[in-house]
Amino acid sequence: MPKSLNQPTTSPPTSQSDDLITPCPKHSREMVKFYCHDHEKLLCSVCVALKHQATHCKVNYIPDISGNIIDSKEYQGILKAVSTTSDQYKKMVEDVKKKTVKSNSSLSDALAEIKKFRQEITQRLDKLERKTVNAAEVIHIQNDRYLQSVEKICEDIATLLQASSEMIRQVNTSKQANKLFVELKLAEKNMKNIEAYTPELMSYEIREHNFIPNEAILTQVTTEKTLGIITEENLNKESTCVKTPDDESMCCITGMTLHSPDLLIITDSDNRAVKVVNTRNELVCDRLQLDVAPWDTTLVSSSELAVTLPHAKMIQFLSISSNKLEKKHTVKVDGKCYGIIQHQDKLVVSFLHPARLQILDVNGFVLENIDISNNSCTPFYVTCDSSSIYLSDCDVKSVKRFNWQGEETCSYDDARGPYGIALSDEGTIFVCDWERNVIREVSGDCYTGIDILKDLKCPQGLCWCGETRKLYYSCDAGNEKFNIFLHIYKLP
Repeated sequence: MPKSLNQPTTSPPTSQSDDLITPCPKHSREMVKFYCHDHEKLLCSVCVALKHQATHCKVNYIPDISGNIIDSKEYQGILKAVSTTSDQYKKMVEDVKKKTVKSNSSLSDALAEIKKFRQEITQRLDKLERKTVNAAEVIHIQNDRYLQSVEKICEDIATLLQASSEMIRQVNTSKQANKLFVELKLAEKNMKNIEAYTPELMSYEIREHNFIPNEAILTQVTTEKTLGIITEENLNKESTCVKTPDDESMCCITGMTLHSPDLLIITDSDNRAVKVVNTRNELVCDRLQLDVAPWDTTLVSSSELAVTLPHAKMIQFLSISSNKLEKKHTVKVDGKCYGIIQHQDKLVVSFLHPARLQILDVNGFVLENIDISNNSCTPFYVTCDSSSIYLSDCDVKSVKRFNWQGEETCSYDDARGPYGIALSDEGTIFVCDWERNVIREVSGDCYTGIDILKDLKCPQGLCWCGETRKLYYSCDAGNEKFNIFLHIYKLP
């Protein structure tokens, strides 16, 4: 804007303002020459005159404030942020591509199962088969369009940020302070817009196809109207096979504890074994055979575990080093011990027949004995924090909260068969509902609950990793399709 003839100017020479060549987005014939600090906007002369008068806004002529922008902290910070976000979206593009391949592969697998099942029935089911296949293809088309849309958006953002990064570097190298200032502000604005849009993009869901055959068709072919059901499964679910050559039975994972974000210790009661599972490599690193069936386990320290042996009325302590397990000492207890959890150098153990809790030190010495038999509890699993102890009671069909003195403080009764439980970092409780075939998230006050995983097959053991936001669970469905796997679900 015009300045007084007597006012000394601090503007750089005209040669330093020649790079003010960015058109105003609202007034295309005007160049951006000003910056409003109050509204954080780049302006042309018309913008200043119409909406950003000096009496209302703090407006500066860009050459007056861009002198120290070259190689500044602001330049370095925005460039680093642009680069980080660009890498994030490039990685997301690769992730979408991988999951697209997996989704397409799941369709092929589902169709193969359809064909295999189709061979067992007569020629009169041709129309029903085509109807079911079409349903799968419709889901696939919708899913594929959605994936392509997410991939395209991520690629566009990554390309935009890459171009912005290159322009910023180029302008900085050429020492065009004014243009660099403009480009940095534009990049900063783009980053804010992208950050506002990022949570929605990152919450995208990828679904795969599964075929569930209708067995009734074999006997009631004339009355049935569908060949099967095409289900959609979120690809945030993963699984790791935990069956080993030494296992004599199918597998029954009753308990588990986290050693590191990708390393779990699980108890296989049917095979009387404790196993170390690396979920990243999908590998059972070690297997320790026991004389009796274990039930639950907890990490006592980074190198020691405790495992309950209810039928032997003992707690077995194990050492773990380099992913290898070794037996240590045992502690004899006066009842059938099932659930176990470690908290602040104490072990909380649940007992059945009669129902009670014991609080022990890490050497197995009983610090407190809490009788809860009057509460009609059957506490197969237990978890706790510094203020409360939570029990899952499959007989009374509830999740109960006690204080550390053994007094029941509240109860969540909207459950049919609660088994494994785990506390989240937010203080909510994840609960396996064995009869409903769901995993519920219950509020810490046991007042409300919501299903976060549905259509499972008799979920039993449970473990939560706050660092990776992964929920590990096992199923006791009575067949290898579910029992021999450690299932993993990544929460949004």
